Amino acid sequence: MARKTDIPPSYYGEPRKFDPGFRGPIHNRGCTDVVCCVVFVIFILGYIALGTVAWIHGDPRKVVYPTDSHGQFCGQQGTPNANKAILFYFNILQCANPAVLINLQCPTTQLCVSKCPDRFATYLDMQYNYRYNKSYWEYYRQFCKPGFDNPRKSVAQVLRDEDCPSMIVPSRPFLQRCFPDFITRNGTLTVANKTVFKDGLGKTRSVIDLRDAAKDSNLEPRVNWTAIAGGITSLLDAKEVGMKIFEDYANSWYWILIGLVITMVVSLAFILLLRFTAGVLLWLIIFGVIAVVGYGIWHCYWEFSTLRGKPYGDGDVTISDIGFQTDFRVYLQLSQTWLIFMISLSVIEAVIIIILIFLRRRVRIAIALLKEGSRAIGYIMSTLFYPIITFVLLAICIAYWAVTAVFLASSGDAVYKVMSTPDKCVYANLTCDPETFSQTNVTKVCPGSQCTFAFYGGESLYHRYIFVLQLCNLLVFLWLVNFTNALGQCTLAGAFASYYWALRKPQDIPSCPLFSSFSRAVRYHTGSLAFGSLILAVVQMFRIVLEYLDHKLKGAHNAFARFLICCLKCCFWCLEHFIKFMNRNAYIMIAIYGKNFCTSAKDAFFLLMRNVVRVAVLDKVTDFLLFLGKVLISGSVGVLAFFFFTRKIPVIQEEVPSLNYYWVPLLTVIFGSYLIAHGFFNVYAMCVDTLFLCFLVDLEVNSGSAARPFYMSSTLRQILDKKNSKRRKDKRERGR
Repeated sequence: MARKTDIPPSYYGEPRKFDPGFRGPIHNRGCTDVVCCVVFVIFILGYIALGTVAWIHGDPRKVVYPTDSHGQFCGQQGTPNANKAILFYFNILQCANPAVLINLQCPTTQLCVSKCPDRFATYLDMQYNYRYNKSYWEYYRQFCKPGFDNPRKSVAQVLRDEDCPSMIVPSRPFLQRCFPDFITRNGTLTVANKTVFKDGLGKTRSVIDLRDAAKDSNLEPRVNWTAIAGGITSLLDAKEVGMKIFEDYANSWYWILIGLVITMVVSLAFILLLRFTAGVLLWLIIFGVIAVVGYGIWHCYWEFSTLRGKPYGDGDVTISDIGFQTDFRVYLQLSQTWLIFMISLSVIEAVIIIILIFLRRRVRIAIALLKEGSRAIGYIMSTLFYPIITFVLLAICIAYWAVTAVFLASSGDAVYKVMSTPDKCVYANLTCDPETFSQTNVTKVCPGSQCTFAFYGGESLYHRYIFVLQLCNLLVFLWLVNFTNALGQCTLAGAFASYYWALRKPQDIPSCPLFSSFSRAVRYHTGSLAFGSLILAVVQMFRIVLEYLDHKLKGAHNAFARFLICCLKCCFWCLEHFIKFMNRNAYIMIAIYGKNFCTSAKDAFFLLMRNVVRVAVLDKVTDFLLFLGKVLISGSVGVLAFFFFTRKIPVIQEEVPSLNYYWVPLLTVIFGSYLIAHGFFNVYAMCVDTLFLCFLVDLEVNSGSAARPFYMSSTLRQILDKKNSKRRKDKRERGR
């Protein structure tokens, strides 16, 4: 029987009887936030129903393939357009606005072709040259409607029957559509190096007319064709670079995998070594990062001095002089590039040293927390592989959201609208039927008008609310993603709390703590996790809406509106990060004591506020040291990859694959290494956060007496000058 003095006041203000057999998070718990759990299940069932309805009505081909004037897909296998994957416009002057091109609402005939025209030509010129050379017609006919084979037909009749384009312009495929081959040379807009061309009526026109054609489209603001031309040229250059990058990945993918495997082994070994040599390794991290950055500064200075000293080299050439280059090795030949690198690394080095000087007294406490975390992971090794489960669940959520979004976007039937060149046609933009359009009065009232495919949609209730359904799809997706992360955090917190609250370690650690924690989280606390995830998802949804509004207001002249959006974005960014921090600690309290979300969040908040100095210093110092570990691991693997891909390791020099850009696999290895190290250290950070919160509760609940001993490690007790009673201390130390 426990004495009355053995019943200390608990952290929650209620008497809690000390149980010598206490082995971690309580098991006698009930379901929390049941209402939110029911709502969450209903939303998931509705999400499945939404995906099913979208799958029934949607057709991804409408997104993948462009569509001609009759609603036929270009490039679809099994159709007459199987070998015609590019959309061609009969008169590009009538749809000069790129927004019209993308939405396929251009008032001209659209035809699927196998390639874009590569020359200027008109139907009149073709008829003239056809007398002497039949090949002119053979080339021109591929841009006419299939089956048309009468090159002697007059231009007026051809335009009336929409058989052939009156002219063709040199074009390049862009978004699977033939787009004029704009090139800006010395500030002058040209097409195929020409500034003038003949239209379909034989009139000489300037290329500027293509840019000014937006005047007749009633679209504002007017199109800046010069900027568009430069952008398209950059995109086409990027396509060539992309092909080379793909070749580099094909030649070096197995070496990239080897580098990532090395990162996994190093990260795992690093965490295990922290259990025994945390202090030494942490100081090695600190000085290692300082040394690596210092070496980078020296190397940049050496390259800068070498290039600067060349009498006829590129030392005096600046980055602005050479502009954008697809071969990034060109920039490495400039002294200015290495000067920028050197200054950046010097600033980073100074910041790291200053931070370490001010936090040197707290490093010892951070080392004790990391040692305890490493010991906990050593006893529960399965926690290191739990991120794989999180990754699989997130991949399922992302895939389902993306597929549902595509099917929703492609839902509906083909909608045709009257497209008219005159500005004031009363029938413009009205729906029409292409089968009966020629029999209507529209062609008489609006000469030259056409019944052209516009988009996919409908007049049903489902089609009218496609945009709302897309927003619902996004909201539930954010909810599921946050729930998946919350489930992982609660599961890991329960497993590590089982370690902390075991009086004798490892004897009192329950078997399969990770599986037990996962089962408790799913069985009892799905509602609580869904509640916290919903709050975060709503905030993220508001942030996305604000980003959309900010994007739309970029061209606006209302400075107050832009300022207001900027302030709201900043506030919601801070709110999101605060909620993430509070949710993380609330999930830890849920995993330990099984309370509902609001109670756990309140208890965690007030606990942290009572220990705000420890939270601000110890927790953040630990995060900083873990970040240095990520940088050291990814940087070391990156240096090894750099020497390998630049053929500076003589032993395996012959094994290096031939590459267009060595930085492609190098950056992939560095980025992948950082992500892998982040995955391992994220589990480690969750462990430290859980132990830290348990440690704060331990300080408030227990006093070190025989009835209420501290559960923290002896190292932490020594740092904090805390002691357990002799009898209980001896028994505990034997357990370690």
